[in-house]
Amino acid sequence: MVTGWPESAGRRDESIAAPADPRRETTAQRDDRNLTELVQELRVAGLGVQVLFGFLLSLPFTVRFDRLNGFQHDLYLASLVLAAVATTLLIGPVAYHRLVFRRGLKEELVRFANSLALLGLAAVAGTVLSAVLLITDYVAGAVAGGLITAAFACMIAVLWFAVPLTRRQGRLQRLLEALFTPS
Repeated sequence: MVTGWPESAGRRDESIAAPADPRRETTAQRDDRNLTELVQELRVAGLGVQVLFGFLLSLPFTVRFDRLNGFQHDLYLASLVLAAVATTLLIGPVAYHRLVFRRGLKEELVRFANSLALLGLAAVAGTVLSAVLLITDYVAGAVAGGLITAAFACMIAVLWFAVPLTRRQGRLQRLLEALFTPS
């Protein structure tokens, strides 16, 4: 079962339903608001990955690129491909929107764009981590590179995925209340 979809889609999993929304808006107004919010998020994520992608595209043309070992060359290639995938996923909703514009498919657009955004964020995470590992391995060695990258992987996993998903289910709030409420 797909979760988190609007109630009008008839596919909402009530076991993780969000609290009632106090806004009094029509389905069309909600879809407009959701699309606007999603577009703003995609602008931020898209810009970041495009800057990183541009940096990665320029690396082979530097003098020191030939000094990379085989592992680092493979890591560079993985970073480049992940950046391309992330860019494609994060720009995908724009193409979709252009092709379904004024066809009454905004709710479907929001759902599809949300899926692409989530996949795009996962690809951005992979891009960032592989780029961090590439640079730290080159500058500080394999052990330091691995440790630094692992720390960033934990940060991304917690801040980008674990906290929002936990909060979405209300567990984080209950955990924090249990930890910080005097007995």
